[in-house]
Amino acid sequence: MQTPEELNELTAISPLDGRYRNRVSDLAPYTSEMGLIKTRVEVEARYLVALSEVGLVRSLSDQERDVLAGLGSSLTFPQAQRVKEIETETRHDVKAMERAFREFVSGTSLEDATEMIHFALTSEDVNNLSYRLMLRRATSQICIPAMDNVVDVLAERAGQYKGVPMLARTHGQSAVPTTFGKELANVAVRLNNQVRKLENVKLTGKLNGAVGDYNAHVLSAPEVDWIAFSKKFVSELGLDFNLFTTQINPYEDVMEMLQAHQRVNGVILDLDQDMWRYVSDNWLVQEVVKDEVGSSTMPQKVNPIDFENSEGNVQMANSLWEGMVRKLAVSRLQRDLSDSTTVRNIGSGLAYGLLAYRNTLAGLGRVNPDEELMKSELNDNWVILTEGVQTVLRREGVEDPYSLVAGLARGRKIGRGNWQTWVNSLPVNDTAKSNLLILSPGTYLGYAEKLTEIALEEIAASRVK
Repeated sequence: MQTPEELNELTAISPLDGRYRNRVSDLAPYTSEMGLIKTRVEVEARYLVALSEVGLVRSLSDQERDVLAGLGSSLTFPQAQRVKEIETETRHDVKAMERAFREFVSGTSLEDATEMIHFALTSEDVNNLSYRLMLRRATSQICIPAMDNVVDVLAERAGQYKGVPMLARTHGQSAVPTTFGKELANVAVRLNNQVRKLENVKLTGKLNGAVGDYNAHVLSAPEVDWIAFSKKFVSELGLDFNLFTTQINPYEDVMEMLQAHQRVNGVILDLDQDMWRYVSDNWLVQEVVKDEVGSSTMPQKVNPIDFENSEGNVQMANSLWEGMVRKLAVSRLQRDLSDSTTVRNIGSGLAYGLLAYRNTLAGLGRVNPDEELMKSELNDNWVILTEGVQTVLRREGVEDPYSLVAGLARGRKIGRGNWQTWVNSLPVNDTAKSNLLILSPGTYLGYAEKLTEIALEEIAASRVK
């Protein structure tokens, strides 16, 4: 029989706690089991203070308030282990935390208040608040800064390459010219818009007992306005108060945040695949890192592994989010426990997304456009200018210019010389011909540079607090 090994990179079941642990470990204080325990203790401690404020617990000294205020954040590893030890007996994680909490204040001046710990609460009163605090804090403190790093690099590169012409492709085929910077700006705006929406998602909280009716509260302490009490308590946690619940706080707010994460991830996925294609076409040159191996058999390879890794991880994240959104919409009658094991995976979804953002950032950091190759391919076929030609012919009053131009150009390849001969044969005046003759793929760019500048201004303005 194999001897159990200590959990480490080699023994972890999940790559998040194994191979990738060092890339996502900053999420652990928020979404790990210990992070959950600390947040639960924080909620319970603040609840005890709130009970004191309405006279159900004796008046607390400033020192006692300070102790309770810091009890969650200062929870030690041995204390968290003690919670898990108790849980082996209770098989109930919140009850284990409650009993450990009593032990933590035993022998202190707060010992006389121990029976009021978890007063009239159901475990879901603590859990719904704790999970939402964890999700909001991890999102705002870890994930959004990582997303914004991608936005910032895209914006910086967009400004740098706003005047670098490149051939745009629609349906995979040659379309009309754009600039590399403008294409990066498009993604930067999309991503920034979704990050800002994610940033503004409001999460809710409830504190109303076993089935949401304050039964035990009203029976034991009818003198307290429990609706006002719970609204104040939830609001002070920075959550929107939800009065109408069963035992659980319905998850539509959490689903909205997870779907906001999904939309961010969709933009990242689109970016990863486009960058991969540009690398494949040699339009982007990858930095060669000494001693890095691209292939175990082909020494010449420099693979776009960062974009590929990001693509895989962002799809893992969205798979989890999609599954959670489907599950969390439904809870049998007033409560079933299937949501409990589901929401424990929120940290995994965030971590897969975080891996993706950081890999995309790494990929962006080691690619640069091959401007000469882009220019060469852009100038390889001047037929891409025929969009402009048929539009000018419309302005000049030529009948059915689209069909005229299509008949002359569709399926043909035109170089500069052929272009000039073809333009001279068009049924337009000399002024119109002169304007078309000085046109080239590298100058047929419309407002590409201007639009890039506007995009960067909008992104900067959205980030001003």
